[in-house]
Amino acid sequence: MAESDWDTVTVLRKKGSAAQSKSKQAVIAAQRRGEDVETTKKWAAGQNKQHVVTKNTAKLDRETEELHHERVTLEVGKVIQKGRQDKGLTQKDLATKINEKPQVIADYEAGKAIPNNQVMGKIERAIGLKLRGKDIGLPLDAGPKKK
Repeated sequence: MAESDWDTVTVLRKKGSAAQSKSKQAVIAAQRRGEDVETTKKWAAGQNKQHVVTKNTAKLDRETEELHHERVTLEVGKVIQKGRQDKGLTQKDLATKINEKPQVIADYEAGKAIPNNQVMGKIERAIGLKLRGKDIGLPLDAGPKKK
């Protein structure tokens, strides 16, 4: 360490950070020096617009009707379960057969699923029983004959 190099080191710094250039004092100083200063007003900046109270809020508060999605009836769930068991299928087997997840079949059988006509049609074809309309539980080939 006896022969340490004590050369001069020069550190170059930028003229100012973005935060400094945005302050009122920095803008005024830049204007005094004759530099070009561009200022723009941002409308509604710094406000959280998602929590603005609208005039419809009171109307919604007065609403008494509970809104919810229609679910599959328990009767349909029982028909699915019966048809599946008659064919000797597990929930997983039926789900695989119609390219759906096993949870979908479980939800339909428990009456928790929101009815989807595509899924209902696939289940109908797989178990051979009707799940929609007036004749729920009848075989697909039964029903009113068309002439």
